[in-house]
Amino acid sequence: MTETETDIPEVTAVSGTGIPVRGNDIDTDQIIPARFMKVVTFDGLGEFAFFDQRFDDEDNEKDHPFNDEQFRDANVLVVNANFGCGSSREHAPQALMRWGIDAIVGESFAEIFAGNCLALGIPTVTADQETVETIQDWVDEHPDGDIDVDVAGETVTYGDTTVEVDVDEAQRKALVEGIWDTTALMKSNAEAIRATAESLPYVDQPEPRVAND
Repeated sequence: MTETETDIPEVTAVSGTGIPVRGNDIDTDQIIPARFMKVVTFDGLGEFAFFDQRFDDEDNEKDHPFNDEQFRDANVLVVNANFGCGSSREHAPQALMRWGIDAIVGESFAEIFAGNCLALGIPTVTADQETVETIQDWVDEHPDGDIDVDVAGETVTYGDTTVEVDVDEAQRKALVEGIWDTTALMKSNAEAIRATAESLPYVDQPEPRVAND
């Protein structure tokens, strides 16, 4: 990653190890249960990612990849179809990011979820079912194996295999050019935005205050 003048990282590629979470239609309530959303900030949400899939009512661990020690440091999540559906809560990608996820490879994503990921600089790249399931199987067999997600080139490389993936063009442009963090962009260009607003004839300007005698 490099940085632009606005200090927003250009996400051209993500490398690391993988973690497979299987199943279609995994919604945002499964990713982060609603009861953990009563927080002032997103800090600490990572430990609650997939909480109800990872623990029973007595807080005993279930069989889930996020409980598996061999995937503990993985940062590339590999999922199936319609991942992130349901509520539009931004807490879901926030929880995944704070767990350590830097990129997600899947068959398909809910549109709002993908948009919320983009706002955090997390690429959501897609491939067909067979390709994704093959990557998941490879990750299971090679938990320490490197996965390279090339956002700019729209490929995923694992082991000796490179496959083509799809990156939404608007997402790819925003990530590669480092313009995905719109809040940071607005802050860095505050003066230009203010000047433009003041020059528009249809924007009312505040009247100067008159001090009381």
